[in-house]
Amino acid sequence: QVQLVESGGGLVQTGGSLRLSCAASGTIIRTHLMGWYRQAPGKQRELVATINHIGTTVYSESVKGRFTISGDNAKNTVYLEATSLEPEDTAVYYCYYKKLLFYIEEYWGKGTLVTVSS
Repeated sequence: QVQLVESGGGLVQTGGSLRLSCAASGTIIRTHLMGWYRQAPGKQRELVATINHIGTTVYSESVKGRFTISGDNAKNTVYLEATSLEPEDTAVYYCYYKKLLFYIEEYWGKGTLVTVSS
């Protein structure tokens, strides 16, 4: 099992910034993918950004250029620097961890709320 603990959510004004962190513990393996998804009220959960164990990143078009994902393999932690925040970024942000194996094994954090006021 892998446990994910998120931190850093909160209330911010339009144009502001936040830094989210997610620490993984438990049965961590070297080859993995970590990242962030978000779910706004009444909407489906969507990809924000991911990073794998060698630093390859993927971003959704809606956050590209405004958000930056980074990882610290030594600390099993992933970060999301969110800048130029807009009310449309308001959502619960979920940390995601996937072991890169020949079968699917993935985990989710409990989520942290980000609210962007206009």
